[in-house]
Amino acid sequence: MVKDLVHDPIFLAQKSALADESDVSTAQDLLDTITAHKDACVGMAANMIGVLKRIIVFDNGGTFEVMYNPEIVKRSGEYRTEEGCLSLLGEPRPVKRYRSIKVKFQNSEFQERFKTFTGFTAQIIQHEIDHCNGILI
Repeated sequence: MVKDLVHDPIFLAQKSALADESDVSTAQDLLDTITAHKDACVGMAANMIGVLKRIIVFDNGGTFEVMYNPEIVKRSGEYRTEEGCLSLLGEPRPVKRYRSIKVKFQNSEFQERFKTFTGFTAQIIQHEIDHCNGILI
């Protein structure tokens, strides 16, 4: 189901709890919501739809992918850029990102996986993991 976006910075600044199998419907809501906003959005975290769980969705080469409990375990190639966010009003803000990241996460079967991402996909994932950690750009 497409959900309304949360714009409350106090809510968005809270850390999200670990997700489990009972949160699969939240992941589907995220997929439905990002699909509805695909012209303006390439990633979402569950807190953006009012759920404080560690679930993200992101555009991975034209397909939306879900990660449960993502955590960056390795990063390299620091750079500075600017990002905007559907949850935050105003102009893009400066942020520090990494060109390459290795992420530990759980897939849709809640199996632990590790995967390395680079470029714009890595940037999207970093932004969404920041959401899970209560970090606003």
